[in-house]
Amino acid sequence: MEDDRISLAHGNGGRFMRELIEEVFARQLADSKVDVQADAVPIELGDGEVMITTDGFTVQPLEFPGGDIGSLAVHGTTNDLAVSGARPMYLTLNAFIEEGFEIACLERIVASLNAAACEAGVKISAGDTKVVRRGEGGGIYLATTGVGIRLPGVRPAMRLIRDGDVMIVSGPVGDHGTAVMLAREEFGLRGDLVSDAGPVMALTEPLLQLDGLRFMRDPTRGGVASIGHEVVKATGFGVRFEATIPVREPVQSVCDMLGYDPFYLACEGRVVAIIDPGQAEAALSIWRQIPTGKDAARIGRIVSDHHRVVLETPLGGERFLEELEDDPLPRIC
Repeated sequence: MEDDRISLAHGNGGRFMRELIEEVFARQLADSKVDVQADAVPIELGDGEVMITTDGFTVQPLEFPGGDIGSLAVHGTTNDLAVSGARPMYLTLNAFIEEGFEIACLERIVASLNAAACEAGVKISAGDTKVVRRGEGGGIYLATTGVGIRLPGVRPAMRLIRDGDVMIVSGPVGDHGTAVMLAREEFGLRGDLVSDAGPVMALTEPLLQLDGLRFMRDPTRGGVASIGHEVVKATGFGVRFEATIPVREPVQSVCDMLGYDPFYLACEGRVVAIIDPGQAEAALSIWRQIPTGKDAARIGRIVSDHHRVVLETPLGGERFLEELEDDPLPRIC
């Protein structure tokens, strides 16, 4: 048995599995005080409405500029709670590890996961480890469940959206999708772009005090265009995106070369908010005072004269943004 690789014995419930959990997961997640002996643990939530979400994570490569699958799992789960108006408090973690996976890489991923959890202010309260046969996995898959408490203020929901509402985004789009694609080096391209992956609570919590806030969403798989289609399907209104959506130059250059559209590329640390037009500038002002929101911009509006997702081009024309069918960047989050 190779000491530096995962074997099937690490998942059989015996000594090797115990040592893996104690020496990698429990040690790296010491900040959460994980109890590896208990089948269930108590959590303290205090007063308020409890909110829960669950997610799975698979990305290639597992480590990319600006993050890895470990930090991505924390950000993806806590951000889903945040855009729903909750403060994340606890996570569970399930790791599906492929036989032969390098333990040193596992150490880095779990350490990164722990650092992201500490930054987000959440504790890993419970977890499980499974080992699958060589060739049956992509190195490692993670599954998480997040629990939080709904905060006072507006309860963002699709049903609140009205004709004329404004859509804003907290920063440039497509950074995560492009950074992961460049890390794969499939097209002979390289760059210094990093993923935008990170927690969004600093962006979401201040907006809950604006009574004109309608809805928030983090534009992960499918990007901002897919949020537009969700809005159309849920409300019956149309969405008109403006030509001023913020996109970093390296992202736009890669899209121009390879035929991708930044409207469909994943973000992992951005927030899209829909808000009453009378409070849109106030929301943008709040975001621009926060480091992760300094490039916040208005990107569109809700309309009732059509039921499509339309992009207004810089030359004054229009084009339809169709609903995503083929996955442009597989295994992105």
